[in-house]
Amino acid sequence: MRKRLAPTFAGHPIGRRSWLSDRLRAAGCPATSRSNDERRAEQPTNPAAMGPRAVGVCWLSGLSLLMLVLTNGCKRAEPIAERDAPPAIPAPAQTGSPAEPRTAVSGAIPADASPLRFTDITHAAGVDFTYSNGEDQQRFTILESLGGGIGVIDYDRDGRPDLFCPGGGTFSDDEPIGFASQLFRNLDGERMEAVGEFAGEGFPPRFYTHGAFVADYNQDGFPDVLVTGYGGLQLWQNQGDGTFIEVHESVGLHDDAWSSAAAWADFNNDGILDLYVAHYVDWSFENHPFCRGRTSEERDICPPREFAGLPDKLYLGTAEGTFRDVSEEWQLRSDGKGLGVLVADFDGNGQVDVYVANDTTNNFLYANGGQAPFREIATIAGVAADKSGIPNGSMGVDLLDFNRSGRPDIWVTNYEREDFALYRNEGPNAFLHVSDITGLNVLGGLFVGFGTVCADFDLDGREDIMVNNGHVILYPTASPRAQQPIVMLADERRFRRLLFDDENYFSKFHEGRGLAAADLDGDGDLDVIFSNINAPLAILRNDGPGDRNWLQVRLVGTRSNRDAIGAIVRVTIEGQEHVRFRKGGGSYLSTSQEALSWGLGDAQQIERLTVRWPSGAESVVENLAVNQTLTLVEPAND
Repeated sequence: MRKRLAPTFAGHPIGRRSWLSDRLRAAGCPATSRSNDERRAEQPTNPAAMGPRAVGVCWLSGLSLLMLVLTNGCKRAEPIAERDAPPAIPAPAQTGSPAEPRTAVSGAIPADASPLRFTDITHAAGVDFTYSNGEDQQRFTILESLGGGIGVIDYDRDGRPDLFCPGGGTFSDDEPIGFASQLFRNLDGERMEAVGEFAGEGFPPRFYTHGAFVADYNQDGFPDVLVTGYGGLQLWQNQGDGTFIEVHESVGLHDDAWSSAAAWADFNNDGILDLYVAHYVDWSFENHPFCRGRTSEERDICPPREFAGLPDKLYLGTAEGTFRDVSEEWQLRSDGKGLGVLVADFDGNGQVDVYVANDTTNNFLYANGGQAPFREIATIAGVAADKSGIPNGSMGVDLLDFNRSGRPDIWVTNYEREDFALYRNEGPNAFLHVSDITGLNVLGGLFVGFGTVCADFDLDGREDIMVNNGHVILYPTASPRAQQPIVMLADERRFRRLLFDDENYFSKFHEGRGLAAADLDGDGDLDVIFSNINAPLAILRNDGPGDRNWLQVRLVGTRSNRDAIGAIVRVTIEGQEHVRFRKGGGSYLSTSQEALSWGLGDAQQIERLTVRWPSGAESVVENLAVNQTLTLVEPAND
């Protein structure tokens, strides 16, 4: 996010040194001016690695720009308005200009060259729901920038995924207040019905809400949902009769900080789900600075660098169905600004680890040995920052095995002018930033990425990437507030952006945030659900893969946690293994379906399926038919 500076130089609103730095970066030179936070985090650039020609170009560019500085001088800055008396100005209108010309997308796949098709069925399905952020109250708070997510939850266990939608909030006097969440029941794969009034008595909010994180925390066979937001946590326990009750206080989830992302998993491998909760920053109306927009009189949303981060929380589940806070015992860091959490066994030791996407500070990777404490190893593992060692504005996160190594790679969406990051897993606790060589660096220019899902949308056997985009400030200059969502299709070595017809949802512009995937209609391919700010939720039916084959697997743990979070499933097709990981968390403020999904292409049979359960047990099934959803139960003993 932009940093507020009063001086202007040569018409550039961010000051003389940043103006110089921007021009040098445009010439391909290393950054020369950074904030204190950035300077401490940045690793020194090796000029020898640039080559003599590049060094010479940068030296001449710097000399030329310095002469321009001396020639033009600095303009006198306009005074910034007082922090406690900002001018009352109307919020800007929504914008929808393209983030980039569609014809200028290098290497993109034209709409008619792919079998993948998505159809907007929101209206036909009877779904009408909008996440509201309260920006019409003109409070200009960073709280308004986060938005909300989507929770996919088969709450009635009829085999059809349902949708839980946090409502967001607004402002009353100087207090944020929440809007009710909603639950949509999937009636037949094509139509949905709002059942929140019956299921949760309207799901009354305790606070301004953001995320929905689904898991069967009490292992009774019916999934529950945790709601995060500004001021606490709400845990809605599924009663199994179509209704929910609030239990967060009675089970010990005492947390009044600003919670954003969360992830369920079993960190001590006792068969009981635990909970990791990420917190954002220390904003409040008592700590609400004035941050300028395009002029000194114009107010905008403040960036996260204006605020200190909040420490995350780790809660261990107990046999009594309660939780205890073990954050200090497990040695969680206190300097993050968390927006995304992803849990999986990244190092292959049989224990689930935690990756946290932080906004403008180093991301975290907690290596788990099965007992306290965690070891935070993101920097030495190569996943704390970008390829230059600079922390990014990270939001969404997911995993995939893009190169079929059998190891989980980490995918992170970032802020504009930052590469979205694909970290290739090279082995235990070692990753390599490979966005450039995989074609994914084309996303880092003008997009601000949030919700993201890695899945095989076209069922060709390779996992693709989808991202929901949208800006976070009111007056952006490099790209518009409303942005296009993106589909990146995988081939053997790289990813290429898929373009769509002009009238398609993916060709239009949205203030995107949450994203979840689920096979809503039971046809084997993954449909997607988008959550946007102050605009209706969107459901897109996947109509594209044609006659390609598929497999979905739902896991039920017995010795392991019932959701089998942490399991690894390997499917052998025509002699080649395809791996999926039963993860915790992922995307942005959202939960996708629990069943794991494979595209099989033209394969007619699955030779072998192997499950490594979190308990260490193993299941093997051979000679499986394609085009089925398979439920596997963990063996009760060896």
